[in-house]
Amino acid sequence: MNQKIKIAFIHPDLGIGGAERLVVDAAVGLQERGFEVTIYTSHCDRSHCFEEIKSNSLKVVVYGDFLPTNLAGKFFILFSNLRQLNLTTQMVLKGEVGVHDVFIVDQLSTCVPLLQIFGRMKTRVMFYCHFPDQLLAKRQGWVKKLYRVPFDLLEQVTMAFADSIVVNSGFTKSVFRKTFTFLQSEPEVVYPCVSLDPVTIPLQDQSILQELRLAENKFYLSINRFERKKNIELALKAFAESQAPGNRFKLVLAGGYDYRIDENREYLRELENIVKQSGLFSATIHFSKDVTPLKSDIALQLKSADIIFLTSVSSSFKELLLQKMELLLYTPSYEHFGIVPLEAMKAGKPVLAVSNGGPLETVVSLKPGQNDEEATGWLRPPIVEEWAAVLNQSKDILKPKTTIFHTNGPLRVKERFSREAMTHSFEENIQECSSWRYYKARKQIFQVMRGFIAFLLISCLTFLPKIYAFLSFFSIIFLLEREAYLINELHTHIVNFNKTLQSHLWSILNNVV
Repeated sequence: MNQKIKIAFIHPDLGIGGAERLVVDAAVGLQERGFEVTIYTSHCDRSHCFEEIKSNSLKVVVYGDFLPTNLAGKFFILFSNLRQLNLTTQMVLKGEVGVHDVFIVDQLSTCVPLLQIFGRMKTRVMFYCHFPDQLLAKRQGWVKKLYRVPFDLLEQVTMAFADSIVVNSGFTKSVFRKTFTFLQSEPEVVYPCVSLDPVTIPLQDQSILQELRLAENKFYLSINRFERKKNIELALKAFAESQAPGNRFKLVLAGGYDYRIDENREYLRELENIVKQSGLFSATIHFSKDVTPLKSDIALQLKSADIIFLTSVSSSFKELLLQKMELLLYTPSYEHFGIVPLEAMKAGKPVLAVSNGGPLETVVSLKPGQNDEEATGWLRPPIVEEWAAVLNQSKDILKPKTTIFHTNGPLRVKERFSREAMTHSFEENIQECSSWRYYKARKQIFQVMRGFIAFLLISCLTFLPKIYAFLSFFSIIFLLEREAYLINELHTHIVNFNKTLQSHLWSILNNVV
């Protein structure tokens, strides 16, 4: 492909989550292939982001970080849309929409029609759907359900303007078809990836592993956030049922934990109670405060602990756990994709996962004598007895120092889930949407709609300052001082660029007419 092609990613918040990891990996991969890549976002904290961003390996442009993400702890989706609209508007005003050949948008599709309207006639827009946003939202009560209706409709309507839609797994693709019934386009699958670069493990992490008595003991590992939907108790109960005298393993339950979140605290206590009821012993270690040095009371608990709870471990220590474990227990059901099984397979370790959702596409379940050359673990329904049976069966299979999983896992990841594989998929989809047989007709439709939407925007912008003035007055009445201040800031910005944007819209309208 032409190396001069300019690609822009648009992502709401460039933090350190799974979606952000995908965006960064895709951007790096395409940049290495010779494309000119820029990431546009509404927020990026240089002290809380991936190394590729910190080191300025990627060009990142931030617009609108001053805007609030919510109002008194409410209306998150509303403000997410407003922040993205502000981001896109800034790009339009600064002439940055017209310079890119391809836009790759993810999470929020609200800006897609604007990119089509203000972009060049040859501009292509691809939308990457991690999972339908409307299925992730909690709808408690009829007010919340009613509040979500326009945003659910907006998600489907704006997504229809994309030249190409891709999803992260075949499972998400099936959910996509059931959710967005008005969309006729069939999304393609572009799998997320894991880095194949070797990870340097600090000596301090090695010391911590010894203090936790895991260096000399065999252990199973589960990595999940401490949330009920992750079904971590499945691993606990299966482990308890599989334990036999004289053949004891340990179980390490590691994952994200925020003490400010009620569910995290409550679920951890529930899991600790399950351990007690099973007759086993556990130790709970909050990684950021209980290690280096290890507290004496915890060190005493570790002597008899069968199960170790580890909250919010560092990235390097998580990598060390994956390298040293015997087997990964991946418990969530209907996971959209699931990156942790790939990280285990990359380390040459087997995975026991639930037989639905993303793992069906990543894990090859062992059938002895039939697929020994490609198996990477086991897939079973979320039934305690079946998981316990696999744990018992796996002990003999995993006894040798080198097993089939040491070869099969890394090979499968390299072939299907590496950065190179993901980049190749993105390139193929970029080529496909640029040579789409309906491309010319679609662009003609967009040209007519440019004029229509420009007219609507001009009408809306005429009243926009009045709306912000009303919101400011509303906030003052209810003593929401911070919100009133932010809305006044918004009002100032609107007034400043209102005339400029209207002038730009009038020029579009005149060109169409």
